[in-house]
Amino acid sequence: MILSPLNRRRWRNFRRNRRAYWSLMIFAVLFGLSLFAEFLANDRPIILSYRGEIRMPIFHFYSERDFGGDFPTEAIYSDPEVKCLITTGGLDGCFDTPDKLIAAADAGTITDPKFQKGWMIWPPIPYSYQTIVDVPGVAPAPPSNTNWLGTDDTKRDVVARVIYGFRLSILFALIVTAAGSLIGIAAGAVQGYFGGLTDLLFQRFIEIWTGMPSLYVIIIVFAIVGRSFWLLVFLTVLFGWPSLVHLVRAEFLRARNLEYVRAAKALGVRDRTIMFRHMLPNAMVATVTMLPFLVTGAIGTLASLDFLGFGLPSSAPSLGELTLQAKQNLQAPWLGFTAFFTFAIMLSLLVFIFEGIRDAFDPRKTFQ
Repeated sequence: MILSPLNRRRWRNFRRNRRAYWSLMIFAVLFGLSLFAEFLANDRPIILSYRGEIRMPIFHFYSERDFGGDFPTEAIYSDPEVKCLITTGGLDGCFDTPDKLIAAADAGTITDPKFQKGWMIWPPIPYSYQTIVDVPGVAPAPPSNTNWLGTDDTKRDVVARVIYGFRLSILFALIVTAAGSLIGIAAGAVQGYFGGLTDLLFQRFIEIWTGMPSLYVIIIVFAIVGRSFWLLVFLTVLFGWPSLVHLVRAEFLRARNLEYVRAAKALGVRDRTIMFRHMLPNAMVATVTMLPFLVTGAIGTLASLDFLGFGLPSSAPSLGELTLQAKQNLQAPWLGFTAFFTFAIMLSLLVFIFEGIRDAFDPRKTFQ
């Protein structure tokens, strides 16, 4: 895509802000990796070979019967018997002496003509965010070679939950910010451009709407309908869209009587074209200034609701729920340190990035 001269200048200004540029690079790598969390942390192999057939359990359901077992439920790939069935091609005896058969398959001493040695490729972290880790001792378990950041109070791997929780928090914040910004910018533009009675009625409506106790509404709705990700997104957008209205409205009120707007009206240009093609770009600097607060606020909202127990279901990989566990298990400091550094790094990178975007859009800002 070919950028316009104005956007090329903005990109050059952004790159000259080294803190913002490198924050973007680091965040892009971290977020990009988290998008493939299933390939980084999962209790199912990425790919396996069974009797010469390539299968991908990470995408498809396979029962134990598909590997020569007895049960129609999904295969537990970490179970020694299932490992034996895959490794030996489903030979009889796996449920009696799996370790011996696996060792014989590795040594190449099995002479059964049906034998076809299989293999599995596992993710770097062989646990999903909801996998119960079989480790000795009480939960939470401290960091170890198998659980790099320990386990939580139900023996789920903390690293896996951080990877999935990071992705969940960022996606939630981006969806809420994008949807809320579209509604807020449109509402503020209509208010500021038309003014008069339209502006007056909108202002009174926003005053009533923002006065509603959003937390109580979310708690009541969740108690009736049940908790889910998309319902929380909808409710957060429903009460968060007025954040940009006053800022956009002020910019449009200031610009509506400028000469280029009056000239466009005199030439018969449609109101929608004037608003969103000519006036909105001039209001973007002030709008972009608010984006860091909206994104970090959305992340904080999700974490706060999960911390209070009114957010996502407890099984979801939530960083707020990890913070709650750190509070409830002071004898496990690795939970608190993990939650703190995850939030600190994530929010710092986002703030630095949006500061660079804000300065890049500001024509008064230049970088040497």
